[in-house]
Amino acid sequence: MEPARPAASGKPEVGPVYRPAFHKDGWPKLEGVETCFDLFEKSCRLFADCPCLGERAVEDGQVGPYRFLTFREVEETVAAVASAYVKLGIKPHDRIGVLGANCKEWMMAMQGMNRMSIVCVPLYETLGDTAVEYIIKHSGTRMIVSAGSKVKVLAKALTSAPVKATADVGVVYWGTAADADLQALKATGVKVLSWEELVTTGKEAAEAVPVKPAAEDLCTIMYTSGTTGDPKGVMIPHRAVVSTIAAILAFLEFCKEKMGPSDSYLSYLPLAHIFDRVVEELMLSVGGCVGYWQGDIRKLMDDVCALRPTLFCGVPRVFERVYNGVRDKVDHGSFLSRLIFNWAYYRKEYYMKMGYKQDQASIISDLLVFKNVKAKLGGRVRVLVSGSAPLSQQIESFMRVVVGAPFVQGYGLTETCAASFIATPDNPLHIGSVGGPMPATEFRLEAVPELGYFPSSDPPRGEVCIRGPGLFSGYYGNEALTKEAMDADGFFHTGDVGELVTDGTLKIIDRKKNIFKLSQGEYIAVEKVENVYKTCPMVEQVWVYGDSTQSCLVGVVVPSHKGLMVWAADNSVSGEYEDVVGTPAARAAVLAAMAATGKAEKLNSLEQVKAITLTAEQFTVENDLMTPSYKLKRAPLLKHFRKQVDAMYAELAAAEAAKKKAGGAPAS
Repeated sequence: MEPARPAASGKPEVGPVYRPAFHKDGWPKLEGVETCFDLFEKSCRLFADCPCLGERAVEDGQVGPYRFLTFREVEETVAAVASAYVKLGIKPHDRIGVLGANCKEWMMAMQGMNRMSIVCVPLYETLGDTAVEYIIKHSGTRMIVSAGSKVKVLAKALTSAPVKATADVGVVYWGTAADADLQALKATGVKVLSWEELVTTGKEAAEAVPVKPAAEDLCTIMYTSGTTGDPKGVMIPHRAVVSTIAAILAFLEFCKEKMGPSDSYLSYLPLAHIFDRVVEELMLSVGGCVGYWQGDIRKLMDDVCALRPTLFCGVPRVFERVYNGVRDKVDHGSFLSRLIFNWAYYRKEYYMKMGYKQDQASIISDLLVFKNVKAKLGGRVRVLVSGSAPLSQQIESFMRVVVGAPFVQGYGLTETCAASFIATPDNPLHIGSVGGPMPATEFRLEAVPELGYFPSSDPPRGEVCIRGPGLFSGYYGNEALTKEAMDADGFFHTGDVGELVTDGTLKIIDRKKNIFKLSQGEYIAVEKVENVYKTCPMVEQVWVYGDSTQSCLVGVVVPSHKGLMVWAADNSVSGEYEDVVGTPAARAAVLAAMAATGKAEKLNSLEQVKAITLTAEQFTVENDLMTPSYKLKRAPLLKHFRKQVDAMYAELAAAEAAKKKAGGAPAS
């Protein structure tokens, strides 16, 4: 282990380098596998007749059960697609963009690229046509495979001459596309093929001999949406993806878990995002199957029940909805049902804290109450993982008790191939942390003096810096940004501030840049504040803001529909949800509820918002207020709600002035 190093020559103090105790020597490897091509080819050989990729067919307007292609059938299509790429003029190391929601065509298009050493460039369907245009041009994408529903977006992007010149091979679309959109796309001068025509082209051509990529060859350039500015092109080599999957399998083995052909995963998180990409590759590598959702968040739980996945991954927003749904049902149930739920909950929680595994902590609690929650997840789920953004400790503790399967939180970034840290199932000490480093990760903490974080403090704190084979190889076309993110020792600087807790696990406590310094000089960790408020029953979404020239925080809140309307009925406030949101009484009620939640969760006075604006408009990826991984986009939020923020601060200033005037007025 590399020792700690004190501050010197203008460089901050760094702590010692840590690795997982259960895998401290060397990096995990997969036998005979160096690239994503090797990974999929091996699975096709070992699991040829097992289900591979599935979707739900729609017949006569009714959605049916999942139907799967086998590994053998998928491999045949992938070979045809790869041959078609060659026939159309794509060469090794060229870029092909993919635009559209997760589906089997998305995965097969990508596997065809792996087969021919072609670089996959996901085009975030939710970033809008401007970002799509930017990514195509910036990455030098020569061909695009797209959902038919996104042809209109492409037609607009390809009207730009530089983009059209880049995408010189053409566009392939799967599914159906509106005739007008197809005509607009063809009018740009690019060649247009349907998915079926692409596959036929490949089958009619001589089968292309695979061009096996090298481990360090680029697998994908994954553009992170970011919270400001243009997307950054994260260059991920085959080595990073394979090392990450090897690390996950080594971790599962440590936990005495083994995945295989009987396992399944529901794909609904963006496949253009590294979290879902790694999980799908993992599932296919063990012979498991991937079922794709219908693409409608309102139908997600129906897809879950139809597929009955054994692995369920989500982002905090998904689990916040589960938490609020269960809590709401309990809170509005009868006295007896609340009594039974609370008895079952606290009994199971007590024994889990005593060290019992979740499935042994209270069998009677599971049979009486929590089996219903597990049934809503299909009844077969073996593990649930939350990632992509911080999950509040309150919600994590709750989920660990009620879901009927191990529930853990992980941590990673696109640059670290997602799976850098993960909590150990059934370990109560890991609640509120992201666990220890994965077997392909080593890390250290670097001091952030301006925020008062030092690795030499007790407990050790500092910026989390990561090194290992799962790292990216740099930002495409931006050497300066790469040098800024990577230090001379090969560590990637995450920008997240971590704390080492007693058992050696990591807790993310702050963000170097997602902080506000208020006018009195105090720093506020805004994500911590937001995570507390998201547990308030009156809050659906919340964005907290602090101006450095002001002494307090303000916020914009999307109220919980049910919570707000129950309050409205109890307080004789009439109207639809949108009408109630606009009332001063509702604003006061939500602010009071948030204050109560903040007090219960021990937010200090400076961390409590002093004014809020209510809005019925959800923060979504589509309106550019959230990233595709469901993180708040703070700069666009401020721009969107600038008038409301200014009005809140003006209102607070007027109230303070009136208070001073009243206090200074002579007694009557």
